[in-house]
This record gives sequence, structure tokens and C-alpha cells, in this order.
Amino acid sequence: MSTLLKVDRLFGGYGNEIIIQDISFEIKRGEFLSIIGPNGSGKSTLLRLMSRVLYPREGRILFEDKDIAKMKLKQLAQNIAFVPQDTLISFSFTVWEIVVMGRIPHLGRLQLETQKDLSIAENSLLLTDSLQLKDKKIDQLSAGERQRIIIAKALAQEPILLFLDEPTSHLDIGHQIEILDLLKKLNREKGLTIVMVLHDLNLASEYCNRIILLKEGKIFKSGSPEEVLTYQNIEAVYKTIVVVNRNPISSKPYVLVMPRERQ
Repeated sequence: MSTLLKVDRLFGGYGNEIIIQDISFEIKRGEFLSIIGPNGSGKSTLLRLMSRVLYPREGRILFEDKDIAKMKLKQLAQNIAFVPQDTLISFSFTVWEIVVMGRIPHLGRLQLETQKDLSIAENSLLLTDSLQLKDKKIDQLSAGERQRIIIAKALAQEPILLFLDEPTSHLDIGHQIEILDLLKKLNREKGLTIVMVLHDLNLASEYCNRIILLKEGKIFKSGSPEEVLTYQNIEAVYKTIVVVNRNPISSKPYVLVMPRERQ
């Protein structure tokens, strides 16, 4: 697989606080990558740097060999979509209105949507199994439905690369599986490259083909779920005792937490 995005000696954070420290790695076209790590390890900060929500203090991020800091925002949005952890929508837009907004990067100034744009928006709703919701108001939806709509809006951008910051954090287990099954399908059938931050180690193990484990703003380990999710790595980073077994169905690593009173 060819390299789609390259992170080269990256430093970044907020104000005078440097959170991400000298990180380098590559994302291959068609990968499904998860970024994991304890709270404060820099997961969301790294995602924001790669999607240009934040600018690096040092280093470069190259998308198809182009420095994203030098790309026009419109060009970037035509190729990269970002689904944040919390999406605040101030007005009671319909689902259709929100998804059509995903076409804005492809429109000229004051240009109205063409039939092609509307077809792409409709297909994005179909891909997320949400077309039946198109006339509903966004504030009338359940958490799972709302997340599908935000993903549909991102898909309407026709991105090559999709970033998601904890897309399952506010969902019950049923909706978590629903969203991750959808992302896996898009990755497998559409070739969409996906990078997401996850807290749940077992979900990262089941759905992703590569995992980056962060510790204190640096990469502690990167590789397949089998390479990253060992009890030694988890205990070193999360400071808790775990048992790592194999999922009897998928054979992927499965992390069992040991309560402290039994350690």
C-alpha cells in the first residue's frame, strides 16, 4: 500500500504546553488505524494536528506528499474529513440540511448544490442507513442516529481519509457496534482510509488492522493488535494489571481488567 499521510518529527499542543513530542509515522492508503492511550496521552491532540484543527509547533504532516499547513483549506476539506468527539449544532437543522453541508468544500462561492451534489448527499445517507431520517430534525434523534448523520455529512465530502475522535464514546454497546460495523464496511468496500481515537482496547483490537499506543505524547508501540495489545505494553502504559486472552471467535487479543482489590 502507498503512503497517504506522513507525520514527520511532530511537536504540538496548546499555547505553551507541548503535548505531542517528536512523533513520526505513516498512514497507508486503505488502512483502518486506531490511536489508543490513557487520558492525557495526546490522542485527540494528535488527531487535531493531523486534521489541521491545530498547527504543529515543529515538524510536518504530509498528505500525498503535500504539507497540509500549505494546502488551501478547501483543498484539504475535499480530501480529509474530521468527525469530532462532540458535535454542537446550535440550530434545529434537518438531517438532510446537515448532510448537504458536507458538499460545501466542493462548491464555489454562493454556488448552489447541483443534482450531483444532492445525489452524493443522498448516497451518504444510504451508506449510513439513515435515508429514512432525512426529514427529521437533528435534535430529535437518538445518540446513535445522530452519530450516523455526522458520519454521513463527513462522507458527503467524499474524503480519501476520515478522522474520528472517539466516535463511540457516548453510545451504548449496541450503537457502538453499529457505528464500528459501518466504518469497517466503508473501509473494506469503499477503500476509505480511517483513523480513529478509541478508549476501548477491545474494540480497537477487533476492528482495526493497526494500532498506535501513545504514552505521554510519544509513540510507545505501533503495530498489529497482536503486537501492541500485550499485557506488558498495557501494564506499562496504563499502570494496571491486565490479562490478555484471545477472542474465541475472531482470535484477536482480548483484554481483561484485573480489579485492584484482587491484584
